[in-house]
Amino acid sequence: MGVEVADSILDLIGDTPLVRMPRIADGVPCEVLAKLEMLNPGGSVKDRPAVAMIDAAEREGLLKPGGTIIEPTSGNTGVGLALVAAQRDYRCVFVMTDKVSQEKVQLLRAYGAEVVVCPVAVDPEDPDSYYSTAERLVAETPGAYRPNQYFNQVNPLSHELTTGPELWKQTAGRITHFVAGAGTGGTLNGVGRFLKRQNPDIQMVAGDPEGSVFSGGSGRPYLVEGIGEDFWPETYDPEVVDRVIPISDQDSFDMARLVTRREGLLIGGSGGTAVCAALEVAQDCGPDDVVVVLLPDAGRGYLSKVFNDDWMASYGFLIGEHPCVKDVLDAKEGALPPLVYVKPDDPVSMAVTQMRDHGVSQLPVAKGEMPLAAAEVMGAVHELQLMELAFNGDLLGQPVESVMSRPLEQIGIGESVALAVTKLERSPALLVLDGGRPRAVMTSTDVLSFLSSGPSDPDS
Repeated sequence: MGVEVADSILDLIGDTPLVRMPRIADGVPCEVLAKLEMLNPGGSVKDRPAVAMIDAAEREGLLKPGGTIIEPTSGNTGVGLALVAAQRDYRCVFVMTDKVSQEKVQLLRAYGAEVVVCPVAVDPEDPDSYYSTAERLVAETPGAYRPNQYFNQVNPLSHELTTGPELWKQTAGRITHFVAGAGTGGTLNGVGRFLKRQNPDIQMVAGDPEGSVFSGGSGRPYLVEGIGEDFWPETYDPEVVDRVIPISDQDSFDMARLVTRREGLLIGGSGGTAVCAALEVAQDCGPDDVVVVLLPDAGRGYLSKVFNDDWMASYGFLIGEHPCVKDVLDAKEGALPPLVYVKPDDPVSMAVTQMRDHGVSQLPVAKGEMPLAAAEVMGAVHELQLMELAFNGDLLGQPVESVMSRPLEQIGIGESVALAVTKLERSPALLVLDGGRPRAVMTSTDVLSFLSSGPSDPDS
């Protein structure tokens, strides 16, 4: 009997197992199975396209010995590429957005990669975007190769050749629905091309963050990492995807925590998105259907965010002990207008009018339409500040962004009134976040009115 030893870590990529999720899927009429891609050696599904893209680049002479791999990534593709680079002596430079967890940045650096962090709340064409930054670095670096996972057709091909056949074999051809998040679209499209050749009736379903272009949004910022986009990648073929289900950040994070606690599967926010979509699909299935949901990575990369109660509370994803900020807002519900704000290119005269009409003394400045994302808030304008500036000349026609100050301090809707009082000692007002989105501006007057009225028991 021969010794079973892999020649390198790269030979261990793929052949990940399927497992049932009986507790999470309790009550649904069909079987729900999870494909555990976090068991790849780099910890995610992105190991598959990473090694395939580098193999192809070497064959085509696009990446030569001693070269540099440069790629924009939310982290997981970077780890896969870093594994290959470690084995083959390449230098790695990865470009990430500032919404990516610090664990992912540290993980890439642990593999010896260089990491460049860019702002998330900018357009793809902006010179500071992570796409533009990656292009600039490629142009400036001799011997650089950019795998370009959003356009490289080897990405979906890697799943057509590996993930798809694995699923068909593991389910003995019984799979009826495949659910995954879509970032580049490589997983869904590659798996879909293979499975639909075996059975054209198999449904391909994308779980997508609300706001992403795949589910009809504009790509505005959301907090789930690694899936959804603000442009259409060439690796995403909408003809292969039968259904796209938008899932909120709140539901994604809640499900990630629930799956971890109920099934013992430590998954990230994008895994939560996919499971939410899979359970929605499963509700309409019959007893002979088999729904497979791909869990792309583990939750270890999100311990400072999704699994950190303080972070979750600060973005309004958790409700803590009462009295909390929600109680203050509920107490003035009848008098609480929708969030009033101005855009950076609005004239100062509009800000003055909004303050007067709504009886407020400060306004957030934000890009986009309601519901806003927290990352779209750019600053604030204050009544006293505008009065002082007005003495220096005619401000009314200038854009708000030319006079705005730093953004209002933020607080989660479930955080304590005591914390709100502390924050209001150093900020004229607080921007309240609910489910990661700005909901209202709260002032010292609001808190004082609540406290002086003797708050009722919120559970009564």
